[in-house]
Amino acid sequence: MNEQPALGVGRYGLCAGCSYAASHLNSGRCKPGDSCVRAHSGRQIDRFFRANRDQAEHFLADLFWERRAIAARYAPVELIGDLTSDSDEIVRRVVVDRIPADELVKMAGDPDREVRLGVVARIPEEHLHRLLHDPDYLIRATVARRLPHGQLAKMAKDAEREVRKVVAARLPPFALDMLANDPEPEVRAIVAERALPGLAAELLGDSEWWVRLAAVGNAPLEFLSPLTGDPEVEVREAALARLTEENAI
Repeated sequence: MNEQPALGVGRYGLCAGCSYAASHLNSGRCKPGDSCVRAHSGRQIDRFFRANRDQAEHFLADLFWERRAIAARYAPVELIGDLTSDSDEIVRRVVVDRIPADELVKMAGDPDREVRLGVVARIPEEHLHRLLHDPDYLIRATVARRLPHGQLAKMAKDAEREVRKVVAARLPPFALDMLANDPEPEVRAIVAERALPGLAAELLGDSEWWVRLAAVGNAPLEFLSPLTGDPEVEVREAALARLTEENAI
């Protein structure tokens, strides 16, 4: 009697000649149209590797970029180091989230923004300077969020407002003078909210009312009386509230 062919062979051309057909198909470790490493479907490839993690390492050099990318998710991390320079950015995005943080230095200059965002989120602090002048402001803003306080001053003149806002929110209060004259009122408002009394008093004269409002909370009381006549009602009310509260104590 002739041996019956494995389920799916003949109905699905991908099974023909597949080295996994005999060992995996009848045991349910792959399924035509659902879990298949030869398919050009990311979902099917992912299901295959999820069920057969031990096979992922054999596809790290596959010609199909998506197969390499998915294999990189499941292969042992010590085997995916060569993919840091893969020709496809999707593969490199997978790699950057998996390799040890101290190996990320080699990817700090990657041409893909998403890869560099992955780098800046995990790279050790001592290597953050490599991304200090990255062309993408979101990456520089992440650098500013992670830099030790003692190194933040070097980012106070960054060209992007959003980066300087991060710096203003993290600088020690005694160092905020360097941003007190920032061209963007949003940055100055953050400075005013955190300023020591002397600097807050200076910012009570700012041209933008929301900066003056932010400064009211930190400025010495003796500087607040002129603000009770401020053209903006919120500033007047904030100044009056502080003065009234102090007089009631």
